[in-house]
Amino acid sequence: MGKMLLCRDLGFDCDGIIHAKTENEIIRIASEHAAEIHEVEELTSTMIAKIKSAIREEG
Repeated sequence: MGKMLLCRDLGFDCDGIIHAKTENEIIRIASEHAAEIHEVEELTSTMIAKIKSAIREEG
């Protein structure tokens, strides 16, 4: 069973959806997305905690 993250759940006006097999993959992809799309240079520990709490199980 995979995991997913909706960018909108983190407070962004964004339709981005991240799909991955693990929490660590979600965080890595979210970091790349945040840098490319939202100009967030580095994820803080607070941001990572917020990402972890917003991750959903797929299926």
